[in-house]
Amino acid sequence: MTIWRTLTTGLVALVVILGVSHISLAESSEVRQNLAQESSLETVLKRGSIRVGFDTFKPWAMKDKQGKFIGFEIDVARKLAEDIDVKLQLVPTQWAGIIPALQTGKFDIIIGGMGITPKRNLKVNFTIPYEFSGMNIVASNKKAAGFNSLDDFNKPEVSVAVRLGTTAHVAAKNFLPKATLKVFSEESQTIQELLNGRVHALVASNPLPKNLAKEYSGKLYLALAEDFTKEPIGFAIRKSDTDFLNFLNNWIRVNFASGWLQNRYDYWFNTHEWESQIQ
Repeated sequence: MTIWRTLTTGLVALVVILGVSHISLAESSEVRQNLAQESSLETVLKRGSIRVGFDTFKPWAMKDKQGKFIGFEIDVARKLAEDIDVKLQLVPTQWAGIIPALQTGKFDIIIGGMGITPKRNLKVNFTIPYEFSGMNIVASNKKAAGFNSLDDFNKPEVSVAVRLGTTAHVAAKNFLPKATLKVFSEESQTIQELLNGRVHALVASNPLPKNLAKEYSGKLYLALAEDFTKEPIGFAIRKSDTDFLNFLNNWIRVNFASGWLQNRYDYWFNTHEWESQIQ
């Protein structure tokens, strides 16, 4: 009787365990299916194209003489599309509205030299950094003669141009809190303001300050010997898309390891070979 009772109890337990396992496997399969359905990567594969949001920042992304977009970020976006085996759709978008545009589904990803910040991270998910960017100051020979430190520019009588909503804007507020900031929505406006002598200087991520100092050497100069910030740059995607985030992080790791990202960075940031395409 004791043996029979023991066997019966064991069989009942086995049936319960198998039942629970079956339910767990079914739930797990359902969770995976739901995750796949919610993944932007799955949507991109089904659509056959990836839509990339960006704004123009020289040399991250800009138009060549034929009106086509070129630059470091364009190369990155094109390589990403090739590796996923889908078409690339470029969606130029004003920087001030680029995160809301991502959130509302206008495109799948931002590849636009976007600095990773806690404030932005509350609205989007960032990948691991695929590049780093540093801020510097390009200044007017005439209005800022002899200025070569942050302290020289951190005065109320000194006016500094920055682009709205960029990490340059944040850096200028943090490092030059006493200076008078003049904020513009377009990069070209900040440059024009400096060239026209209406501000003492412009704060932006390199290589823009370095390139401007070289291009307009008679009017401008690079004020600081070293960049005064170092900011991680990441792809931005919509929140809670773990499947897409995992793919992108590994894509970055692979292209770091192969040297491809460094190769393209060196071409766009450390040479001037591409300048003939835009001039």
